[in-house]
Amino acid sequence: NPQTYDLTALHNLEATNMYFPELLCLILVLSLALSSSSSQSPSEAVEALLTRLDTQRSSPSVQESAAKAVLHRLLPTHSSSFEFKIVSKDVCGGLSCFWITNYENSSRTSAEILIKGTTATEITSGLHWYLKCWCGAHVSWDKTGGSQIASIPNPGSLPLVKMEEVRIQRPIPWNYYQNVVTSSYSYVWWDWKRWEKELDWMALQGVNLPLAFTGQESIWQKVFMGFNISRQDLDDFFGGPAFLAWARMGNLHGWGGPLSQNWLDQQLVLQKQILSRMIELGMTPVLPSFAGNVPAALKKIYPTANITRLGEWNIVDGDPRWCCTFLLDPSDPLFIRIGEAFMRQQIKEYGDVTDIYNCDTFNENSPPTSDPTYISSLGSAVYEAMSKVDKDAVWLMQGWLFYSDSSFWKPPQMKALLHSVPFGKMIVLDLFADAKPIWKSSSQFYGTPYVWCMLHNFGGNIEMYGILDAVASGPIDARRSENSTMVGVGMYMEGIEQNPIVYDLMSEMAFRSDRVQLEEWLKTYSRRRYGKTVNQIEAAWEILHQTVYNCTDGIADHNTDFIVKFPDWDPSLDTNSHRSKSNALYRNRRFFFSERSSALPQPHQWYSTQDAIDALRLFLEARHNLSGSLTYRYDLIDLTRQALSKLANQVYLDAVIAFREKDRNALRFHGQKFLQLVKDTDKLLAADDNFLLGTWLESAKRLALNPSEMKQYEWNARTQVTMCQQVLERITGGILSATSINVLQSFVKSLRENEDFELEEWRKEWIAFSNKWQAGTELYAVKAQGDALALSSELYKKYFH
Repeated sequence: NPQTYDLTALHNLEATNMYFPELLCLILVLSLALSSSSSQSPSEAVEALLTRLDTQRSSPSVQESAAKAVLHRLLPTHSSSFEFKIVSKDVCGGLSCFWITNYENSSRTSAEILIKGTTATEITSGLHWYLKCWCGAHVSWDKTGGSQIASIPNPGSLPLVKMEEVRIQRPIPWNYYQNVVTSSYSYVWWDWKRWEKELDWMALQGVNLPLAFTGQESIWQKVFMGFNISRQDLDDFFGGPAFLAWARMGNLHGWGGPLSQNWLDQQLVLQKQILSRMIELGMTPVLPSFAGNVPAALKKIYPTANITRLGEWNIVDGDPRWCCTFLLDPSDPLFIRIGEAFMRQQIKEYGDVTDIYNCDTFNENSPPTSDPTYISSLGSAVYEAMSKVDKDAVWLMQGWLFYSDSSFWKPPQMKALLHSVPFGKMIVLDLFADAKPIWKSSSQFYGTPYVWCMLHNFGGNIEMYGILDAVASGPIDARRSENSTMVGVGMYMEGIEQNPIVYDLMSEMAFRSDRVQLEEWLKTYSRRRYGKTVNQIEAAWEILHQTVYNCTDGIADHNTDFIVKFPDWDPSLDTNSHRSKSNALYRNRRFFFSERSSALPQPHQWYSTQDAIDALRLFLEARHNLSGSLTYRYDLIDLTRQALSKLANQVYLDAVIAFREKDRNALRFHGQKFLQLVKDTDKLLAADDNFLLGTWLESAKRLALNPSEMKQYEWNARTQVTMCQQVLERITGGILSATSINVLQSFVKSLRENEDFELEEWRKEWIAFSNKWQAGTELYAVKAQGDALALSSELYKKYFH
């Protein structure tokens, strides 16, 4: 029994230098085991749901095989070193858990470690914990440096568990994963090979409630054609591959399309592979349901139906070819008919694989009246469309609307929606709880179960950013709060493959019952990520923790550096009195958490540039010690990029000040320096495979089955990373030289040559250039060029030494 072990004695071992490498992690494991026994059980309704879902899981043998396959793909040399076994929740006090113990009668040719778990995902979570805590390993996305597994001893020499067993229970049932737009920002061009890697990552991180949105257009095609919607009508309804997320939400239609039958068929096959693997791993997939977004032709076919045309959204400037989609009111009987048809077709294609369905009818789309009785009827209709087909259906809903449209969603309206379905049949995602938690101001969603989510990332950008302190304590505080209705934690980022430290910590919160002591955790993380203890690296992470990863101002638009955000403003005017229409729309819709006033545009920066430079200096001091580490290489490049972009912000503003003061010499100097910083940043990123524009473009083209699709997919890939409100969402090697440098050169040139800046003329110039580039087919490198470590060192000396 792990509760019999004395934590004080273990701390004393460390104090007397009787230290073994896994001690700090072992203390953590014991703390989890001790405190998890006092966890409160979920409500009876949620307990009933969990029990029902448990009966639908794959057999123990299937799940054990799936866990073994994850191990083999991660550590093929150690396939025989571990034994896995599915156990009942009864042995874990009715909760999900995993056990780690030494395998009896182990030898160099047999299993050494036995891991038991209530599902395959619990087993793989236990495997990950063992590799982290006993072997000092680190698992991350390939594009963020990959996994550090060199520290794992050879088969036959794995570290023994220095106690009878370690048992860790989940203090809350669910670990949710994915944003509704991640499918476009990150997954859009993935094949099964890449998806398999992601599912392995999810299993190792303990994800057991993943969103599964791939391939739904194929379902909708069959459903809408059953309502006499033609293929041509659907061509205007579906967005292009890279914009499906926004078409699904009714933000736009037709943009980047049409979808070919090849695409629809490919994605349906892929979705079936994804769902099959999720089920084998004991996960509960979250499938889509009908939110009311319908093709325009439906209004002609059903002229009496209550169908409303929505207003414009963000980025298509009111053009009716793409904007102003149609929403079928949930109060209309046709809503339930279509919703029921979709559910039936989905079950026909996939089987009965889940009872949890996502629907966000009211996200950025307020009901026509604030009458609580009417709102309750709308919610009931949305749920009825699910429950008529799946009587056990549970509605999973974003809680974003309660913050983004808080002027509408007052307590009476919130209660009306949240209580419009039977208790336990709705779960809310408090999706920005890391910065703007709603649970605190809503009486825990008025008794409705919710998931504490970390949003963290907007637009798939790779800005170094995080709120580690909030992640380390927020879920714990929420779960322990009075009358807590929290039933899970979640990672709700818009894009993945960035800031690995944030996701490493957040995934642990699914198993933690106490706040994380970040000072010690950061040392352990550093040792695991790079495979050894390096004093300079530990000191660098102390700086980064207090600065870059301590953004507490609640502002979400953290990637507005001038090298990526096109300067769509007139530098001769006060920036607060002259904002472009598109930027105002973008700010009002998405980044409305705080307004800043300044005579000059100010990128969001919550720390001193010198802090990033100091951390970079320490990283560079460790380069000879870690030159072979891919994880170190990624972090060094990312930190160098961060420091350069922050320096570029000040140089840009210096150039604008010189323009206003009519100091041509200073303007020439700062303008040239700014452009050189952009070029040097691009050169640095081009020296690492993980930062290349070419890989994104080529992954899109690889999915094409004919020249027409190849052209369309490449346009989608190029346009997505450059069109969103004049922001380059992903800073990659090649994209700066291809797009940003041309736009910025034009801007700086206009500053130098004109006393009065002609904003509209300049806009026409860069829009024409952007459109031409988006339609281009020129090739970009898919292999790194140059020595990234040497370049980082050279650039530090050039700009900071």
